[in-house]
Amino acid sequence: MDGNKRRKKIIEILNQEKGPVSGAELAKRVGVSRQVVVQDVALMRAEQEEILSTNKGYVLRRQSAQEEADCIRVFCASHTTEDTLNELYTIVDYGGRLLDVFIEHEVYGQIHVDLIINNRLDAEEFMEALKHSGDQPLKILTNGCHYHTVAADSKKNLDRIEQELKKKGYLAK
Repeated sequence: MDGNKRRKKIIEILNQEKGPVSGAELAKRVGVSRQVVVQDVALMRAEQEEILSTNKGYVLRRQSAQEEADCIRVFCASHTTEDTLNELYTIVDYGGRLLDVFIEHEVYGQIHVDLIINNRLDAEEFMEALKHSGDQPLKILTNGCHYHTVAADSKKNLDRIEQELKKKGYLAK
């Protein structure tokens, strides 16, 4: 299969799947190495395909930020690593979908990672992956300060999320 056909097949697979697909799984389905898939994804992103990389694999952005603009809010948070799971639970329990985490680093500028955490199971899997990796969360680079982009079905849900995060002391002052 040539590169163009392979990249079309990758998009087809990502369109059909409801959740993320790992690089290894994509490689198996299109008959190449994981590294070739990584290169294909980079090429497709350069061609404006909205492919997100999450800790579980690749996913297509299904709805543009512009379409959801009325129901998206960025929260500036600061808390201990031990409070991270509770922060994630708070967001999803009040109807939020955590799209990403990013920091503003003094030297490197903005560092952004797509998360796509839609429910408690996603939150638990993220925390397990972080725990087993031995790595530290991104917020370590900025003394705990980090940002989350959160989507919800209504502004009311976003207001509730903000209220609860503030009540728990998770929002930066």
